[in-house]
Parts: sequence; C-alpha cells; structure tokens
Amino acid sequence: MNPLNHIAIIMDGNGRYAKQQGKPRTYGHFKGTENARNIAIEAKELGVKTLTLYAFSSENWKRPKSEIDYLMGLPKVFFQSYLKELMEKNIRIKMIGSFAGLPKGVSDIFQAAIDETKNNTAMDLVFAMNYGSQNEIVEAVKSYTREVVNKKRGNDLDAAGFFDYFQSRSAGAVDLLIRTGGDQRISNFLLWQIAYAELIFVKDYWPDFTPERFRQTIVQYQERERRYGGLSE
Repeated sequence: MNPLNHIAIIMDGNGRYAKQQGKPRTYGHFKGTENARNIAIEAKELGVKTLTLYAFSSENWKRPKSEIDYLMGLPKVFFQSYLKELMEKNIRIKMIGSFAGLPKGVSDIFQAAIDETKNNTAMDLVFAMNYGSQNEIVEAVKSYTREVVNKKRGNDLDAAGFFDYFQSRSAGAVDLLIRTGGDQRISNFLLWQIAYAELIFVKDYWPDFTPERFRQTIVQYQERERRYGGLSE
C-alpha cells in the first residue's frame, strides 16, 4: 500500500464555483474555508500524517484589494469555527510561508492556533500562507550559504540534507499532490517536495470536493505503482 505520510492540495476553483452559483467570488472562498475543515477531518480519519493546503500564494497579492482583504479575514473565521474541533481531533496546526508579509492580525491568529495545538499528535494540518516554493528554495540556499561562510559547516550539502533548510522539513516529501478545479499545473507549490509525488488533477471545484471524492482520489492513488525511477519486480 502506498504511504499516506504527506498529502498536499492546491485548493482551486472557489471563484468559478461562486460564479456557477450566481454568487460573488467571496462566497466561493467562504465555502472553500468550510471545505478545508471537512477534508482535514477526513484526512485524519484516513491516517494521513501531514496535510498541506495551499491557502494563499505569494503571487495572490496580485488580486484585487477587496478580494485580498476578504481572504485575509478567513483564517479568523476558520479558527473561530473549527479550532475546538481540531483540538478534539488531536490535529496540530502549522504554517509555511512568510509571516512577515502577512497583516499582523493574520499572523497573530495563526500563531495562537499553532501554540494551542502544538502538543497534538494525530495529524499536522499545514497552511501554506504567503507561500511560494521558489522563495522557499532561495531562502534555504541562503541559510546553507551563511553556515558555510561562517564556517559552521562544510561545503558538503546533498539533496537529503538540503531538506533540513526548508520550512516544510518536518513533513518530508509529498506522497500525493491533488489539484482541484480542472487546471493541470503546480503553481509554485512545494516544487522540491513533489519530486516523486503522484499527481492527481480533478475537475471538481474546491467547495465541491467532498470527503467522498477525497476518498476516491486516495483509492486512485493507491492503485498506482510508485517506482521512484526503478523497475517493477
């Protein structure tokens, strides 16, 4: 059976879902926030160790200010609504991305959730906020270079050791990357970590991606043979 150590999801299609419903884009983002809770709970029940959700990319700042302002309010909505339940489910909250680039209220909300759940052990729920994978790789290179220049380590880095410089190092490599919404691209998400991940693109908009559809996607993943560059027996 293929491992379920780390599943990552690009939660795409909120705006198109809202348009389909004849609603403003903010409605789609709100429903998407509700679904983040649904899929997180289902992932925990399926035995996933880490679920990483692409919540807000470093490129999303290009969107209209009104939409960005609404998106920045959703972490408060999410944690006010679901943090108690996540605590009961023994789920730990983490965040990758730049705290510094977020409004202080948003970073404070995340830090409070991280602190409250830090001793939970059933599953890590990681939000990628103000996150871009190319930035993460560049910052990792800078950290390593500083250590070499300051003679804290030798110039002996290998691929496995490079992982230690990532914010997402505790989650390890991604086993399965899912993108909802029908598009088939990675959008600067966990580029290093998905080197040998299985990729599944589904047409469902994120708010329509039910726990049942999530389970079906897991079944599809389990039917695949992962060879990591080798040959089948």
